[in-house]
Amino acid sequence: MYVVCMTGNLIIIVISNIDPALNTPMYFFLGNLSFLDVLCTTSTIPNMLANFFSKHKVITFHGCVIQMFIFTAAMDAEFLLLTLMSFDRYLAICHPLRYTMIMHRRMYIRLIAGVWLGSFFSISLSSVLAFRLKFCNHLIDSFFCDLSPLLKNSCTDTTLIELLSVFAASTLYISVLVTVISYIKIVLEIQKINSADGRGKAFSTCSSHAIVVTLVYSSCIFLYAKPATGQGANYNKEVAILNTVVAPLLNPFIYTIRNQTVRKSLSDILLFTRKQKNHMFQKLCKIRKAWLLAYSACKNGRH
Repeated sequence: MYVVCMTGNLIIIVISNIDPALNTPMYFFLGNLSFLDVLCTTSTIPNMLANFFSKHKVITFHGCVIQMFIFTAAMDAEFLLLTLMSFDRYLAICHPLRYTMIMHRRMYIRLIAGVWLGSFFSISLSSVLAFRLKFCNHLIDSFFCDLSPLLKNSCTDTTLIELLSVFAASTLYISVLVTVISYIKIVLEIQKINSADGRGKAFSTCSSHAIVVTLVYSSCIFLYAKPATGQGANYNKEVAILNTVVAPLLNPFIYTIRNQTVRKSLSDILLFTRKQKNHMFQKLCKIRKAWLLAYSACKNGRH
């Protein structure tokens, strides 16, 4: 699953950068979403896979905090990016004539820079404070280092870190609110379209993103709403698999299966690659034929 996840997301990143037909804000955001999925999985899954084959399942303290920082920052960035993508769909459907004026190249590059910087600063202070924690128990009841298991094992006062983590978690709820409002306006605007084909086309441009949003937001809300002790801890580990493995694995398939533009771009790239291979094979055959003729001529000349 990790290999398939990496392959699918890397393909999305490549085709969104090399195909001129995908040089739009939506696919620029999609490429960044795939990169965030790569970060989420790479920060957690390789260490978990290594522990499957290891008798001693350990991680260094500094490695634990760095893993927590990368995963949490990537998840915060994903919340902001999904919100930005829903707002982009709102502009494209509700204000199509003004869309290109508002969402020009400099604008969406600034927006994506704000997503990365916002996620970095929202988690950086709590990660710095986590380095100063002292622990009574060095056993982490999870398959990766999240903030909740670290705070549970700490002997020092964690009030400030908990307040900062609440501030960081508010990103999720604000993102959900903005996304829901955007989709309510989108649905109301689509209902005004008279033709069934027009409504179907408008819904198809949002359906892939809506599926991803539902998958990511529902799992994250359930994860942070459940208790951190007792049976809830086991449920949290199971739900965390959705964020670290399942969602990043499904995202490329959801966007490619339901998106004709991405499918066409991928097929064009594969066709171009096949033509290049055939062209290279023909050139090699010509070189081989010329070499055989030259060899035959030299051999006959000796006789």
